[in-house]
Amino acid sequence: MTRYGDYQTEIYAGGLAGHLPAQPVDFASLERKAAEVLPSWIHSYVAGGAGDEHTQRVNVTEFQRWGLVPRMLNGARDRDLSTELFGLTLPHPLFLAPIGVLGLCAQDFHGDLATARACARTGVPMAVSTLTQDPLEDVAAELGDTPGFFQLYTPDDRDLALSLIHRAENAGYRALIVTVDTWVTGWRPRDLNTANFPQLRGYCLANYTSDEAFLRRLPANPAENPSAVVGEWVNVFGRSLGWQDLDWIREATDLPILLKGIQHPDDVRRAKDHGVDGIHCSNHGGRQANGGVPALRMLPEVVEAAGELPVLFDSGVRSGTDAVKALALGAAAVGVGRPYAYALAAGGEHAVAHQLRSLLAEADLLMAVDGYPDLAALRQADLRQL
Repeated sequence: MTRYGDYQTEIYAGGLAGHLPAQPVDFASLERKAAEVLPSWIHSYVAGGAGDEHTQRVNVTEFQRWGLVPRMLNGARDRDLSTELFGLTLPHPLFLAPIGVLGLCAQDFHGDLATARACARTGVPMAVSTLTQDPLEDVAAELGDTPGFFQLYTPDDRDLALSLIHRAENAGYRALIVTVDTWVTGWRPRDLNTANFPQLRGYCLANYTSDEAFLRRLPANPAENPSAVVGEWVNVFGRSLGWQDLDWIREATDLPILLKGIQHPDDVRRAKDHGVDGIHCSNHGGRQANGGVPALRMLPEVVEAAGELPVLFDSGVRSGTDAVKALALGAAAVGVGRPYAYALAAGGEHAVAHQLRSLLAEADLLMAVDGYPDLAALRQADLRQL
């Protein structure tokens, strides 16, 4: 059983030898550091949200409305953070939520690979976006024994969709996360004010340009005509899914299927009727639609409607404390987004590994101090609104 909280002992011991952490452990410091090192066009895309970004902000502040009541003398000296997910026994419930421009957050523009290597070092599963700088097969290879999940933006071409799904299967991904809230891009003023959209500049399209089904849509020698690649990507990127689409997606793969972007309990129940294996409760971190309810506020209702189906969660998670609160509200696993993207910008693979270990240490120590020895106890916690 890994004692994730021991990471703080390593940090303090390093201090005694005159070694300070190369990167900060907290989100606010990472955010500032990333803003200093990222080119403005990348930073605005990663940091920005929809509209005036109110939904993005309340995703974060919603966590502050919940307080965990400690339970003392509860045998929490040793904590077991392990969890079961889709037949996998995972050492902890943290995973990396997909980020479509992750590749650009690294200095060499291969951030998907660097992040996968950090996941291999820490055992944190990675949800890999359709929009990567390197093909999904190359990212999977860097994960080693750590599970990867493939996040699908379902294209408006069934042959291409099936090709991407089968490639994910063959590459060893352990689940398919179908995003349902991003068939069209939300209104993002930060990027609109600078007319900046990285994919329209040809970035993060490696899973398309490495796919035979996509290449068949292009004229000969696409490498000599990058504008044709981008133009065809625009034509094919997003399909406005209907419930009936889940049937052919279900038939296409034996991988567990999750729907990402579900927040209403009625949608959960309907998804169950179509044979999905899990729900990913998320509002895309506030990037797609402004004016919505914080995703965390909907989580208990989603969990109740899901019943035996596992519910993954992301949106607004900035710390190990946030992750613990989402777990106490019923999430089977909790995804983190911007913190690891900012760590990647600040210091590459090593900084991502440091940030993931920091998140796990904070969560582990909080459970220790508050008297929750495992996730089963945490899910029975007295969590009150402040």
